[in-house]
Amino acid sequence: MVGYLRSLPAPKLLLWCYLLWYLFAAITYFDPSPTLWASSLGLSGIIGTGLYLSTAYAGRERTRLAFWPIFRFYLMPFCVSSFSALIKGRGFVLIFHPTWHRNLEALALCASFCALAIACRLLPVQAAKGAARSPLERA
Repeated sequence: MVGYLRSLPAPKLLLWCYLLWYLFAAITYFDPSPTLWASSLGLSGIIGTGLYLSTAYAGRERTRLAFWPIFRFYLMPFCVSSFSALIKGRGFVLIFHPTWHRNLEALALCASFCALAIACRLLPVQAAKGAARSPLERA
């Protein structure tokens, strides 16, 4: 895990922050409605497949994509659609919580993750090399 966080480029760090922001809102405003989650899964399947096809078959020859980018093609539409349904009518402005307190909590979660990634970069290389490789390192 240390090796993964050490080598995490800024764009992927931002994607992790997106996920943390989503999870914070999803846990805070969770709705057990099966309809909400089924609709989100359906949209995820439709949009994710479109994203995959438009990327893998963008040129004359098929582009082989790794598992994690394909997974993100399906995860992102799921998160967007469920986030939208969960926050409807709750006073959000764009993605921002209706209170400063909740925004600061979500921001602190993202900042803590970024600080952890930076701390891993500052560790001696031997500490990172000694850590076992996780499947996330291939993402």
